[in-house]
Amino acid sequence: MLTLKGEKIYLRALEPEDLDFVHCIENKEDLWEVSAAQTPYSRHLIRQYLRNSHRDVYEMKQLRLVICNLEGAQVGLIDIYDFDPKSRRAALGIIIAETSDRKKGYGAESLGLICKYCFNHLDLHQVYANIGEDNLASRRLFEKQGFENTGIKKDWNLVNGSFKDELLYQLINNVH
Repeated sequence: MLTLKGEKIYLRALEPEDLDFVHCIENKEDLWEVSAAQTPYSRHLIRQYLRNSHRDVYEMKQLRLVICNLEGAQVGLIDIYDFDPKSRRAALGIIIAETSDRKKGYGAESLGLICKYCFNHLDLHQVYANIGEDNLASRRLFEKQGFENTGIKKDWNLVNGSFKDELLYQLINNVH
């Protein structure tokens, strides 16, 4: 079985043709809270990012993949970032772009595939995610994939004038 292909979706590398899709996601203000963005991204900046997206995860310390349904339509993005090969860990982030594509299993399958990829191909010991305490959908998604809430960062993010807690979720690969 292919690591990056599931029953409902597959994960693929970024392509220059993804410019409009990535630009749209990065500039949705309602997503800025989960991505820690504070300003819009220009098409020029995203075009430069796409030009460099082919570079090795060991060099860039991050990898972004496009989540596509089996018909080939882009439905979201999944990221490996803060990649630390020495300590064999990395952070994960995921977004399903349109609310109409959520609750269809795309996120769960994508997260499962990226975890297998991290453990089998990158030889990671653990993956983790930082999730806002009030982001119940993301918390459920990661918990369904076996992630454990292992910590809380009090008053971690300032959002619309109020501080919010952020939770640390970890999935440790106990296969040695």
